[in-house]
Amino acid sequence: MTHPSDHRDRFFARSAELQARLHELVPGGAHTYARGSDQYPEFITPVLERGAGARVWDADGNDYVEYGMGLRSVTLGHGYRPVVDAVTAAVTNGTNFTRPTTLELAAAEDFLALVPAADMVKFAKNGSDATTAAVRLARAVTGRRHVVACDQPFFSVDDWFIGTTAMKSGIPDETCEHTHRFRYNDLGSLERALSAQPTACVILEAATALAEPAPGFLEGVRRLCDHHGALLIFDEMITGFRWSEHGAQGVYGIRPDLSCWGKAMGNGFPVAALAGRREFMELGGLRTDSDRVFLLSTTHGPESGGLAAFRAVVRAYATEDPIGRMEAAGRRLADAVNAAASDLGVERYVQVLGRPSCLIFVTRDPDLQPSQQFRTLFLQEMLTRGVLGQSFVISAAHTDTDVDETVEAAREAMSVYRRALDAGGVAGLLRGRPVAPALRARAEPRRLDDASTGFHFSQ
Repeated sequence: MTHPSDHRDRFFARSAELQARLHELVPGGAHTYARGSDQYPEFITPVLERGAGARVWDADGNDYVEYGMGLRSVTLGHGYRPVVDAVTAAVTNGTNFTRPTTLELAAAEDFLALVPAADMVKFAKNGSDATTAAVRLARAVTGRRHVVACDQPFFSVDDWFIGTTAMKSGIPDETCEHTHRFRYNDLGSLERALSAQPTACVILEAATALAEPAPGFLEGVRRLCDHHGALLIFDEMITGFRWSEHGAQGVYGIRPDLSCWGKAMGNGFPVAALAGRREFMELGGLRTDSDRVFLLSTTHGPESGGLAAFRAVVRAYATEDPIGRMEAAGRRLADAVNAAASDLGVERYVQVLGRPSCLIFVTRDPDLQPSQQFRTLFLQEMLTRGVLGQSFVISAAHTDTDVDETVEAAREAMSVYRRALDAGGVAGLLRGRPVAPALRARAEPRRLDDASTGFHFSQ
């Protein structure tokens, strides 16, 4: 295998053709906005064909060490054999039935054994199903309409949340008016939001890559929710199976009323979950005298492939310590890239930050301001050296060799970055337009006019 940072030609012509065709058939050219071509350097948008462990291959035959790992959904590595074998065995016997299966019961028992703060669980296929069901349930429990959401990037594709973003076309104004925001680690802002109107629920990620809860913060959130009669919802999409298989609630010792799970619980297979206290969850069941809540009812929620994947993930976490491996590999990667940045004198401009299992990199311009232009330059130089990723979110499949190759690629990319800093900008070094925020009101600054042509870069 060729070392990713070896000086060699990389061609992207076939990927460019496929990306252009995708734009003809799929709005935005991808089924997830974070996977869109506008999130990558123009003319370098690899269309992938396969993956194994921490490596992927594109339609042009280029290989990459990958980070981000399926938008943080893959912690055990691509094609992790025990999960693949479990799914294969399950789907051989059928995938979808007209009655519950023994697999559904076993998966529920596995889940609730991991999450002792929850009494009941319902499975779904994506995270937005779970978070929106949690909000609906909270509204039914409290009889209130307003939601207070933390100022974190994403909670749902549904109107109650997307109406708070710049990409809210098509969402009624009255829907947008019922969701309010508060600042993480700022109990005063939460108190003001809860005091302003009767609130059904507070939803937040208990921690993020860049933000750990300050002492007393989560306890204060729990206390304020109780005082104001609002349900507390933890979004465990990222923290679940990346912070701990018990979720952030297990790490920080705070019991939410409801919690929402997805991503890594299936190692990339589609499975999500809503979990919570029995007194609330039963409102969606048959043991209540109250008006019933249409909680979650999906054709594919109990599909056997996703549930078999989840059970195999549970077994892996019980026997292999993937979180420990991610933490160790991530710490090694962050330390080495930051040391290389210091060697090159760019340590104030390029930094690897965050929890070792959920690392990001920040890119700043000569004035030390966050910069999409400089971010795109760094992405471009990493891609052309065989490292694919909008972050350094790692998996348990990343080997020492993968990390070493990434560090060497980053060192070479930061040498180019140093040249751009010295020149006062990216002109002459960045090919094409910079990346743009995924959720924005207009297609500009990356509006697609004509199909891109394949480019080839010679290192």
